[in-house]
Amino acid sequence: MTAIAKNAAQRSDTSQIVPGEFMMRVDDFRRIAEMIYSDAGIYLQEAKATLVYARLAKRLRVLGLTNFGEYCELVAGPRGQEERQEMLAALTTNVTRFFREGHHFEHLKSHVLPPLLKQAAHGGRIRIWSAACSSGQEPYSIALTILSVAPDAAAHDIKVLATDIDPHILEVGKKGVYAESLLTDVPPDLRKRFFEPHRGDGQQQWRVNEALRSLVAFRPLNLMQDWPMRGAFHAIFCRNVVIYFDEPTQQRLWSKFVPRLEPGGWLYIGHSERVSGPAGAQLGSDGISTYRLKGGLSK
Repeated sequence: MTAIAKNAAQRSDTSQIVPGEFMMRVDDFRRIAEMIYSDAGIYLQEAKATLVYARLAKRLRVLGLTNFGEYCELVAGPRGQEERQEMLAALTTNVTRFFREGHHFEHLKSHVLPPLLKQAAHGGRIRIWSAACSSGQEPYSIALTILSVAPDAAAHDIKVLATDIDPHILEVGKKGVYAESLLTDVPPDLRKRFFEPHRGDGQQQWRVNEALRSLVAFRPLNLMQDWPMRGAFHAIFCRNVVIYFDEPTQQRLWSKFVPRLEPGGWLYIGHSERVSGPAGAQLGSDGISTYRLKGGLSK
């Protein structure tokens, strides 16, 4: 029995866990939590039941269901794969902004990019991965940092991979259209050079231009499943992701990143996160929530 099941088993499986329009029993919450943990590594304690109810009640209304028991039967069944993805998207938290935790981008600009750009000028490649890119502000911030020191970056073999588990939020990143209020942390010179005015929804919006867009490739990816990428990365951003995982899942993910880093490659994580488990012996702390692969080993 998992920690999720043990936690919920302390209460009657048939008691209602959240009052509201739809019946959600303890057993329903446990089944949802087990599926989310299995699919995405997200650990939902019973204290999150109200949040789960609020986010999934919308799906029950769309589907015309009358209770969470019916919903569980649907998403657990052979015809429920599409809705299971919708459930996962609904329960994924997307909090981001341009240049969030700005010290990482300063470090990227001053420590990581200079030697790499010299190599790129002579035919070398640069690969950086935004491993939970949400609506695109993080990978575009990475690309803007590159362009701030290498305006001709598109002429070289430089790419930022942006992945996320939620296909809906990826579409926002691909479109690259943002409300003016979301660009407050973008330096004025970069905003002027790499964003275009875009009128939509009755408000002023801005769209990333082709020079910025060309550096970023958006792809769907579940970090708990196999990763199809073949090459390694000079830097990986995986920030404020593992806070939703339990300790064993966190350790597995850190260990998966190690062979995906180039020798001496960098890993940026969230301010409340720490690398733990076997990966801790290979990734040395090198600043605030910044780690570097030790000893030039990428395996």
